[in-house]
Amino acid sequence: PVANATITPGPLSHQVRAGDPVTLRCSVQVGSAPVTFTWLHNGQEVAQGPLLELGTVNVGHSGTYQCVATNQLGQDGHRVFQAPSPELALEVTPRGHKDTVVTGVGGALLFLVLLVGVIVAWHRWHRV
Repeated sequence: PVANATITPGPLSHQVRAGDPVTLRCSVQVGSAPVTFTWLHNGQEVAQGPLLELGTVNVGHSGTYQCVATNQLGQDGHRVFQAPSPELALEVTPRGHKDTVVTGVGGALLFLVLLVGVIVAWHRWHRV
């Protein structure tokens, strides 16, 4: 039977920023083939397979993720074994006003420095 399903990257709490690419991988330490993987997001099935590619994430991707590894034993395949992984708490933080303000201040500061440089150069040019 399958056992010890895990999700990588770990640890059990993972914080990323909106726009970051996220891929989760599920694996088992024990289990005879074929092993199938089912992904749950907040308890709802969202995908099948060992990889869950979320792409560039947004705040809506926040929540708990869990994979369930399943295999069958016996020639008739009636003995089904499942190994749920520990839940991974994914927190997606928005790229909000803080980043926008810093970029805005940096851009404004650069503009002012260039403007002062142009004014000083103009004055020196016209004094000659």
